[in-house]
Amino acid sequence: MKNKKRGGFSLIELMVVIIILGLLASFVMPNIMGKGEQAKQKLACTQMKSMSQSVELFKQDNGSYPETEEGLEALVKNPDSEKYSGFMPGGYFAGKKVPKDPWKHNYVYSATEDGFDIMSFGGDGKEGGEEEKRDIILSQCENN
Repeated sequence: MKNKKRGGFSLIELMVVIIILGLLASFVMPNIMGKGEQAKQKLACTQMKSMSQSVELFKQDNGSYPETEEGLEALVKNPDSEKYSGFMPGGYFAGKKVPKDPWKHNYVYSATEDGFDIMSFGGDGKEGGEEEKRDIILSQCENN
């Protein structure tokens, strides 16, 4: 009878493969981490740009921007039918509600002397912060 050689990997071969996979993971993982937060920040800018178009349409129909106190809710339900007589039936958002930011927080609207601004408080939901917790402000979003 002939001795048949059994197929398989030796312990040394398995160890070499595990070490190689570990090294690859150590190079790849740092590049992947944090990309989700960057994507959310870009999505917030995109949403705010879309909302700003609704605010501009509101101004065209009514002659002025909503006041800070009225906020983005003024684009869903007419806050004052006498003041905003040109209000579009059904409002200015599809779905008839103000969208939330990617972290499920409300956007903050503020009227300014020469227009308006929209802001998200970012991942922590609090004003201020840095890096992934920084505030995202429409006027500071890049033109994408």
